[in-house]
Amino acid sequence: MSDFGVYVHVPFCAHRCDYCAFATYDDRDHLQDAYVAAVLSEIEHAKDEGLPAATSVFFGGGTPSRLTPEQLLRILHAIDKTLDCEVTVECNPEDASIERLVAYRDGGVNRMSYGVQSTQPAVLADLGRRHGTMAHREVAERTHQVGFASWNMDLIVGSRAESLDDVRATLGDMLSLDNPPPHISCYALTPEPATPLGQDPARHPDEDETADAYDLVGEVLGANGYLWEEISNWAKPGHECRHNHLYWNHGNYRGFGSAAHSHVDGRRFWNVRTPDRYIAAIESGGSHLGGEELLDASVQAFERDSLALRTSHGVPLEAFASLDEIAHLVEVSDDRVTLRPKARLVANQVILRLKSAQ
Repeated sequence: MSDFGVYVHVPFCAHRCDYCAFATYDDRDHLQDAYVAAVLSEIEHAKDEGLPAATSVFFGGGTPSRLTPEQLLRILHAIDKTLDCEVTVECNPEDASIERLVAYRDGGVNRMSYGVQSTQPAVLADLGRRHGTMAHREVAERTHQVGFASWNMDLIVGSRAESLDDVRATLGDMLSLDNPPPHISCYALTPEPATPLGQDPARHPDEDETADAYDLVGEVLGANGYLWEEISNWAKPGHECRHNHLYWNHGNYRGFGSAAHSHVDGRRFWNVRTPDRYIAAIESGGSHLGGEELLDASVQAFERDSLALRTSHGVPLEAFASLDEIAHLVEVSDDRVTLRPKARLVANQVILRLKSAQ
């Protein structure tokens, strides 16, 4: 049986970070009960239409931990899952109480993801993050105590308030834990136009400094036993995120909730963006779709190649007509092409040379 993923979007946040352009809201908590009911209704309708059992479920947002554990688990229990299904919940560090983690574990969650971003106070302040500088330690202790074997911490590099020493210190703080995260993600800060960060050019990341920070992350994690998986992800062997790999393999998945995207056999479709419109559409029995597109064979081939090139598996050598102009950006081994470490942040330059991009 092929892998099939389910993504559940939770659009609620206590505070919207300056860099966030996702479909999230810090003034809609009063909609939570109605939103959960709408998601349950959408899931039941999809099951009636033959929704496959999920091999992975991912609760993202927004902040899934804005829901009570009972609300979140009602959604999880409505989804048909395989016996070995991976179930991940994104959680703010400040929400990761023992009680919440125990409820998740007992309810079937088996993987956690924490948006730590940094351990340095000036960087956290610049990013608008509200957890303290010791959050990584508290989260690690509680996650281990409750018994989650696989979990990850997210980092963000590129803040104008961050130096290379800050990046080095954050990595040191994480890796010196008694139980370091077995999976670490690192994202380059991006100034999206409609965000406070995007509208303040003085705060925009310096591309060269961001690249240096990213290179440092790769070097340090590689030296500590983490294997590079994809542009922004490193994991200890056996702790790769199954749901992530489904996306990278251009697999099939179904998204539930406002703004959630789906891809099934070359059809991509997505729900309306705001929770208000989503709830109203579900309750009225109207369409909650925001749009859709059918991908022809050439578009599907390009998406498969471009996603694969971002990973450690790369693409077959024949995916390129020539490597002459990009030889300094790639490595070739066993007739497969992968990105050199220094080229990962400029992957698009290589992707444009794929045969399927022509």
